Amino acid sequence: MNNKKIAKIFYEIAELLEIKGIIFKPSAYRKAAQSLENLDKDVSLLYKEKGLAGIKEISGIGKSISEKVKEYLDKGKIKYFEELKKETAIQQVITHYFETKGVSLTELKRNAKKRKIVYSRFTRPAKELVELAGSVERAKKAIDKVAEWANSRGLDYAIETVFKKWLELDKLKPKEIVKKPYFLGNLMVWSETKRKWYVIDEGGNWLEFAGKKEEIEWRIVK
Repeated sequence: MNNKKIAKIFYEIAELLEIKGIIFKPSAYRKAAQSLENLDKDVSLLYKEKGLAGIKEISGIGKSISEKVKEYLDKGKIKYFEELKKETAIQQVITHYFETKGVSLTELKRNAKKRKIVYSRFTRPAKELVELAGSVERAKKAIDKVAEWANSRGLDYAIETVFKKWLELDKLKPKEIVKKPYFLGNLMVWSETKRKWYVIDEGGNWLEFAGKKEEIEWRIVK
């Protein structure tokens, strides 16, 4: 439905406006998006029946946003959204990079304001990554690849790390998670020949496990 497609665009516009540091507009776009999602009929039908006036009747959608809905229904895209994506391309990449490190946009802004994060330090590599990747979306996916690979190994990474790993991105895989069984803090082993579990005590002796499967604790081995 057009409602969901336009709502998705409005949610993205809200995020981009927040990245730009605009305060009030994001909530207006989110409210409009929610109204479209809750609408019991496709907005295109309202537009056909009543024109722009029909769109304005939707709760939470004012003049400016109703015109953007109309633009999408007429042209299949919204110029303001396309321009906003271009304007915030570098900021989007920087924000996404910090999100992969568990730092939200709110935290990023607060830390940048307190000079705990020197935001300008990330501008140049983010711009270069967008140019290398060819698009913001490809740049984000590349960061995700490196983040998964690095995080699974307990390694730190920077935007520049993506450049260094660019030619081997397809080969980068997260470290396999290995889990080993324990019982009361002692390592266990499975004997294929006897089809039984054994517990290795402190002296290295194999003791036949007589407990229940639920009592086995599986620990991640790094």
